[in-house]
Amino acid sequence: MAGEPEGDVSRSDLLDPVQIGFMCGLEVHQQLATGKLHSRQTGELYDVTAETVPDDWPRFARKLRASRGEGGAIDIAARFEAKRNRSFIYAQSPNSGLIELDEQPPVELDRDAVDISLTVAALLGAHPVSMIQTMRKTVVDGSNTSGFQRTSLISTGGLLETKEGQVGVEVLCLEEDSARKLDTIDVQGGQQVLYNLDRLGLPLIEIATSPDVQTPEHAKSTAIALGRILRQTRRVRRGLGSIRQDLNVSIGAGDRVEIKGCQDLDWIPRIIRLEMARQLHFYRLANDLRASLDLPALPPHRNDDDVEVEQRVSERVEQHLPWAIHDVSEAFAHCESAMINKGLEAGSSMMALPLPGLKGKLGTKTADHNGAQLPRLGRELAGASKLAGVKGIFHADELPAYGISEDEVSKVRASLALNDEDGFVLCCAPVWQAELALEAALSRARLAWHRIPQEVRNVVVKKGSPEDGTTAPMRPLPGHSRMYPETDVPPQQVMPSHWQEISDNLPMSDSERAERLRGLDISDDQASQLLARELDDVFWNHKSNLPEKGWASLLLVHDEEHPMMLVHVLSLREDGLLSRENMDRVIEAHAGQNPAKETLAAYCEAHELAPGDVSGLADVIDKIIAERLDFVKERGMGAMGPLMGIVMQAAGGADGKEVSALLRAAIQSVTE
Repeated sequence: MAGEPEGDVSRSDLLDPVQIGFMCGLEVHQQLATGKLHSRQTGELYDVTAETVPDDWPRFARKLRASRGEGGAIDIAARFEAKRNRSFIYAQSPNSGLIELDEQPPVELDRDAVDISLTVAALLGAHPVSMIQTMRKTVVDGSNTSGFQRTSLISTGGLLETKEGQVGVEVLCLEEDSARKLDTIDVQGGQQVLYNLDRLGLPLIEIATSPDVQTPEHAKSTAIALGRILRQTRRVRRGLGSIRQDLNVSIGAGDRVEIKGCQDLDWIPRIIRLEMARQLHFYRLANDLRASLDLPALPPHRNDDDVEVEQRVSERVEQHLPWAIHDVSEAFAHCESAMINKGLEAGSSMMALPLPGLKGKLGTKTADHNGAQLPRLGRELAGASKLAGVKGIFHADELPAYGISEDEVSKVRASLALNDEDGFVLCCAPVWQAELALEAALSRARLAWHRIPQEVRNVVVKKGSPEDGTTAPMRPLPGHSRMYPETDVPPQQVMPSHWQEISDNLPMSDSERAERLRGLDISDDQASQLLARELDDVFWNHKSNLPEKGWASLLLVHDEEHPMMLVHVLSLREDGLLSRENMDRVIEAHAGQNPAKETLAAYCEAHELAPGDVSGLADVIDKIIAERLDFVKERGMGAMGPLMGIVMQAAGGADGKEVSALLRAAIQSVTE
């Protein structure tokens, strides 16, 4: 039997991963730079908000319900979502059609997406499946119009090299991305969620590692290594939201929790350590609560749990914490809280739920040594309640506060007939919503006598970044009932010859790419930027007939433009048809286009963008130097800067590069 976990919850940075039985694996989701997976729609995203969705985008309403999986059971996560009474509005972007609206069967898997997935599998040394069978994964939060996400297993059994050691890669899947949520509003009897369909159906590679991550810091390096492998293909999307990391974390005294929203890799170690501390806190709290009811203690490790004992504990706790909701709105008739008054005036009610024996166990807001909120039961109850759509709840340990007076607290306690050791929670909302929120809070409170539940949690975000690294409950961890076969997409065989072709043509490694750029006429900084911004292939493919340093500079400045247009612009400059000073003008005039070189040449001619006549340029420079001979002899090559502007003004339209070369030679001739 494992020993008791040690460590101070307020010093998560000092917790020993080995001693407390730390286990961790990663799930990485990477968007591919292709069209959509099961429709031939394009893959661009549109920068719109709920307020700026174009009026000409059609909108469609849907209401989803949970259905039974292949085994006849309804998934636990689906059952939970079905209780939230939400409806959905979908804004149809230009790159979404009948398949995205679930009005037409999907087509076969996108070939490019399959090839990219197989390439990543080969880079990881994984074993491809012989037959790709597309499955449906139940999703009823509205992010998929069909109520499910299509996902296909591509490979199993890979290995990822990290500086701390090898990490197993259990599976690599190819799946659809979800729709993007734009807004949630309260409506009569429920909520309405607005989604944008532009992202729905984009191909995602999902890579799930084995629980081989040794420390929180190792999790970060594993995420970095996976990202490097994916980018090695040069066929994945870049930018915010294009790659998402989920963390599967547990300690021996806790259980597996999936944490979403880990966008910033630097936050990963802190997020994991805070989850370790949270699980340790609730293990200890569970045993405190069990002792208060003379119940058997939890073993130090989940593998030693006894199902029958846990069932008896569950039955005893359910008797101890019954469902007994009360309307205590009258106690708040003269409340000083503007929020509560506004809610009551709008028809909401203040509903209360007694929590016998939990006074002093719910906790108050306290920070650890790094400023992150310490785990507490009250925060977990609030997080569970918020999933019903309410803004929050109030609990006994934090009151009086928030405009609620001691007198109002006393009235609530009297109305609920509470003893000194009893706690309670309050929720001000429409009755249906308050009941759902308090039901969620009660379920969470009952779980406090058990090991922490397996669930999906989300990093708490404030102004686009993690607030402090803590997390909040999101939904129960999905079960096996979530998956069933997709009958509209035929299985696709992976031929040995296809896999061999993929394996024989793997993309270059980072070191090979760096070596390819050595010895070229570009600076070290240009080389590193080309690699970091994944422009080295574009640079290499078009460098043969261009000045290498100039081509690198142009590409790095204008990398968002079509590369062939940049090639043509630089070629016109080398051909003497376009001055250096006018290159940006031509690029800006043709932004987002891919015109032929002849078209650009005609534009340059029509707008007189060629370098000016420089036949007398040497005479102009000689005259200017003669007039300032003493200055030139005194300053030497230091006169270049001051004279450059004078010459350029006198020889209007001259090319700066040619002026610089002639001026340098002229200065050297009179100073040597």
